[in-house]
Amino acid sequence: MNQRNPDKPTLEQHQVWIPSDNPFQREARLLQALWRERNDLPIGDHRGRPLGSRLAMPFAEESLANYLTDGIREVVRAEVLDATASAGKLFARPRIFNDLLSSQPMCFNLFGELQRDLDLATRALQALEPGLERVTAIGFEHSPGRGDAAYTGDRSAFDVFVEYTATDGANAFVGIEVKYHESLGDQPSSHKRRYDELAALMGCFDVAAMPRLKAKPLQQIWRDHLLAGSLVAAGDFERGRFAFLYPSGNVRCASAVADYASTLTDSTSFAAWTLESVVEAIAATSDAAWIRAFSERYLGA
Repeated sequence: MNQRNPDKPTLEQHQVWIPSDNPFQREARLLQALWRERNDLPIGDHRGRPLGSRLAMPFAEESLANYLTDGIREVVRAEVLDATASAGKLFARPRIFNDLLSSQPMCFNLFGELQRDLDLATRALQALEPGLERVTAIGFEHSPGRGDAAYTGDRSAFDVFVEYTATDGANAFVGIEVKYHESLGDQPSSHKRRYDELAALMGCFDVAAMPRLKAKPLQQIWRDHLLAGSLVAAGDFERGRFAFLYPSGNVRCASAVADYASTLTDSTSFAAWTLESVVEAIAATSDAAWIRAFSERYLGA
């Protein structure tokens, strides 16, 4: 990011001074406020006070101004605003419309145009996903069955779900968890026996590391990894893996990913992707204006 280590007066000037933010969150929040200002979008509020990293409601929902292109807005209408398509999916409202910092809108801004152009998605993701021959579908907030004991038995879902045909003809997928400013500091969910069953079935975890996997900040990563394993175990796909996607500057996510990787005895079914690497992979295969706009907005580059 170009807005490195912003001081308090700068953050106050752009109405994004939040004392509890860590350094990366301050940079990211300022980037969103600057993007809003450049586009002359109305400021939103938090607890009655203006917040530069938010859009005013109901303007944000009516205009879908949080999204970078008309094409992405069409995807949001189809995936979020359509009652049938969004049934059972946990899109956080109004954050998905008015929160410029939220990772849910960022998912659509990064993968929405890829859903519309599977040729581009194929070219870009081949650089990140070994053995990918052809992307066949991209979905958002995807779960094979919330609460279904055939999977993890909880309400876990992938932020983005990419289905593809592998080079050997296998039906495969990569389920992606996307983070932007989040610090993985949430309390872990209640442990389920099903998690232990899946972990044993997958056979890729160091038994001595199990207590760490059940606690923050690793449990959320672990549960998503288990969800990926459950899809293969259930026979839905022949092959699949879980990818954790985060900006390289988010040191808390980077630290958690490194710690998580140390718990694995086999990393075949796990990938750590930086936001920068995905942007670079797309930009290497397309000169579309939207990917440059994404990079400027979210990475300051």
